Amino acid sequence: MRVLNALPFVNLPASVALLLLLIPDLKFRDASRLLSFGKKVGMRMTGTPKLRIYLAGPEVFLPDPHEAGRAKVELCARYGFVGLFPLDAELDLSGLSKHVQAARISAANEGLMRQADAVIANLSPFRGVSMDSGTAFEVGFMRALQRPVLGYTNARADFAERARLFRGRGAAPEDCDRPDIQIEDFDLAENLMITEAITASGATIVRNSAPMEDLSAFEVCLTQARKIFGIG
Repeated sequence: MRVLNALPFVNLPASVALLLLLIPDLKFRDASRLLSFGKKVGMRMTGTPKLRIYLAGPEVFLPDPHEAGRAKVELCARYGFVGLFPLDAELDLSGLSKHVQAARISAANEGLMRQADAVIANLSPFRGVSMDSGTAFEVGFMRALQRPVLGYTNARADFAERARLFRGRGAAPEDCDRPDIQIEDFDLAENLMITEAITASGATIVRNSAPMEDLSAFEVCLTQARKIFGIG
């Protein structure tokens, strides 16, 4: 029997650690998978540490983003998660140039995402046909980290329908759309790359028709997150 280094198992429930140590000829890859499972089991059994969810969305631009963040964090706690809102970093940007401020904010947000176990993104259209571009980056970032991506939108219309309505209003300043350019139409709520990242995570985009601050669709995402992580 191969004896594995017991150090990674010290924070696991005794039954899970014993299982990992007693399985004969356990390959490293399989051990890693079981270790990950064991950690999740341990978190559910002990109650700590809770899984962390990065809260992506354009709420950071609201008149009172801190209140919007608090509302989401409180809902996360109610469902057994720790919410990580981008303003949590509470950076001191005084005296810095705009470019340096931008770099600090970007680095802080990436740091928060690396700490997170999943992301719930507000995909509501923002200043155009599609979702906030920063939120789109964050969805891709978390997908690249191979962590679950969940999302909701407070607009019921498909992406293609919104694009046609946008085009019908006439050309926006410096927008490169024109009548002979194809509109992506797969009956999806957002661009297919966003939608498929969420589908591959075992979730579905939750649609609603409400202002940005409405959290009823966000709450459905929290329910989905509990299922994805196997929380009863």
